[in-house]
Amino acid sequence: MTAVAKLNKNSLLTLHIFIALVLGVIFGWVAPEYAVKMQPLADIFLRMIKMIIAPLIFSTLVVGIAGHSNMKYLGKIGLKAIIYFEIATTLALIIGLVMANILKPGAGFNIDVNASSMALVDKMQMSGIAQNTSIVNLFVDAFPESVVDAMAKGHLIQIVVFAIFFAISISACGSKARPVLEIMHGMCDVMFKFTHYVMKFAPMGVFGAISATIGQNGIKILVSYAKLIGITYLSLIVFLVLVLVVACRIIKVSFIDLLRTIKAPALLAFTTATSEAALPKAMEQMEKFGVPKSIVSFVMPLGYTFNLDGSTLYLTLATLFCAQIVGMTIPIEQQLMIMLTLMLTSKGIAGVPRVSLVILTGTLTGFGIPVVGVAVLLGIDQILDMGRTTINLIGNCVATAVVARWENNLDYKKMKNFVKSSEI
Repeated sequence: MTAVAKLNKNSLLTLHIFIALVLGVIFGWVAPEYAVKMQPLADIFLRMIKMIIAPLIFSTLVVGIAGHSNMKYLGKIGLKAIIYFEIATTLALIIGLVMANILKPGAGFNIDVNASSMALVDKMQMSGIAQNTSIVNLFVDAFPESVVDAMAKGHLIQIVVFAIFFAISISACGSKARPVLEIMHGMCDVMFKFTHYVMKFAPMGVFGAISATIGQNGIKILVSYAKLIGITYLSLIVFLVLVLVVACRIIKVSFIDLLRTIKAPALLAFTTATSEAALPKAMEQMEKFGVPKSIVSFVMPLGYTFNLDGSTLYLTLATLFCAQIVGMTIPIEQQLMIMLTLMLTSKGIAGVPRVSLVILTGTLTGFGIPVVGVAVLLGIDQILDMGRTTINLIGNCVATAVVARWENNLDYKKMKNFVKSSEI
């Protein structure tokens, strides 16, 4: 009876999501004409998630920061987070580069694209050219003109910046601002309860997303693009093992235990291919895992601007894939320049589907590589996005643990008790 209770409490959401995933694949395969009509279910769920993100991040970040009298703490964790982010994303780019050169996913690929795909690529090309890759402008864009506009657009880094200044101001006002801080505490509790209710609709969203994807593209697409899909997922697994698992070993955290802790949000990220869908639940789980709320609420939103490991790895791999399918040989010096460019342009990628393709198109244009490969990738981008989005999520969860350990603020006792209580 105890085991059943534990299963109901800790694993039921994951079980329901997995069942929805399997049923979605079957439904999309058997009845594709009806499956494509299930997309609204996914859209509704993602809209529900988006209405949570801004108030959740704002309230948790304000409570986490304003609760500390020493503002140097914020600067320390911010600097340490950025250092870790840069190391992780650089390694992701290098792994993508190495895997693309060794396995050559584009070699011998039969190019077959339709006019509608190329028309969409042309639009992406214009968007990619217009994109600003200046470090100065990236920094300027982090400051919102209006916090309401930032929240409406889901611009995480702008929300984080506003929340930081708001929290610092609360601390500076002292006892006069205590009522405001109490309101933020209440809002934080309410938003986590709100998240709990919204997560009940996750299986519905997963079923809609996966059935529509299979229904639109067909099961055969997995066979046609098997080599590219296989190499992409293999590269993501290599990064996971060589970087994320090693990082956990360094800080003496069981990667398996961490993965078990975030299994529900990770599965949610995989099935919806949207980081936003998994963010609220992942933050809640990492806090239960022993990472302080102040670090979770600051590092994880920041990570969705500076630490998208899966997306940055994929961009390097996809760039060389696009060159290989047209028979282009790119010298190693130019490959390094591409890597350095992607190190900059990959920052600020929103956690939503297909944004990586826009960055990719701009990169290809800048280095004179034909963009026809983007049209090829477009057909399976949803499937590839599922993998890279999941690694983005896991990477940011690991980042919170690393920063917490670096600050000697990782609660191993709480972690051990939570893991033990979660075991069936």
